[in-house]
Amino acid sequence: MTVPSVLNSPIEVGLRALVLLVEACPQALDLQQLVTLDYFLVHSGDVDGGPDSLHAPSPLRSGEVTVRRELVSKGLNLYQLRGLVSEAPSATGFAYAAQPGAASFLDAFRSAYVENLRTRAEWVIESFGLLEYGDLHQTLETSLSKWKLEFAAVLPEGDDE
Repeated sequence: MTVPSVLNSPIEVGLRALVLLVEACPQALDLQQLVTLDYFLVHSGDVDGGPDSLHAPSPLRSGEVTVRRELVSKGLNLYQLRGLVSEAPSATGFAYAAQPGAASFLDAFRSAYVENLRTRAEWVIESFGLLEYGDLHQTLETSLSKWKLEFAAVLPEGDDE
């Protein structure tokens, strides 16, 4: 019997979203905010002044933002079914918030990974949690542009596509 990978599964991505929601509490966040904030959570080292990235750098990380939306949505649904996340209509679709038991649920974890998530989530929410969508998107674009320029500098000639 093979065990499915938890890495970048709805379980892990939903856990990251839950950590962000607990840190943002009582503020609710919409799906696009969570997708962008999750990128900053994982790749915090891509942002000037940010802590080291949680995951190793990948040349494909600019494409992660596109596929991340579905994973974040599935992860939120998973934790919503467990009563840890609530969903409510908002001006941008739906907004998600941590339920009262979510912080206690996270406190039960005793891993360095979850501690690193929580530390970075505090930084992410403090740095970007109150930004309007346009400012948040611009910050993401700036981060991705900077990273793309750094990556292009190490590509052999003719491999820039």
